[in-house]
Amino acid sequence: MKKFLYFLTLSFIFSTSVAASAQSTVEPPKSCQQCSMDRTMFGYSRMLLTFSDGETVGTCSLHCVTTELKAKPAKKLKSLQVADFKSRALIDAKSATWVIGGQKSGVMTDVPKWAFAKKDEAEAFIKTNGGKLASFDEALALAQKEEF
Repeated sequence: MKKFLYFLTLSFIFSTSVAASAQSTVEPPKSCQQCSMDRTMFGYSRMLLTFSDGETVGTCSLHCVTTELKAKPAKKLKSLQVADFKSRALIDAKSATWVIGGQKSGVMTDVPKWAFAKKDEAEAFIKTNGGKLASFDEALALAQKEEF
């Protein structure tokens, strides 16, 4: 129950502070296919999985990606894209520069994980918000360990 209230509070905070700066639209689907959160509102953390059979799944966060992958262990992943935190454009998740931790609250996680297209933008984020540079594999491994 405590975690639910935490996420409800985060949703309210993000809806008032981030919605104004979020992209007006994102690629379908509009809602996270795992938790139903609005992917436009969380456009800076959203992800898009494409499987080899052509199926696409949109999520709000890395946490929901791990849930999706656990639900479909036999499916082969063709690509995994994540929003660049700064521009909100989709980039390859594996080649992104990730930041773990820091003061900015994460999406669906107690330990924030943000992706950046450019390493210097990730480093600038760390100077302002804290955290540490990480690879995709490190961010994914941490997300896989978290339970909600």
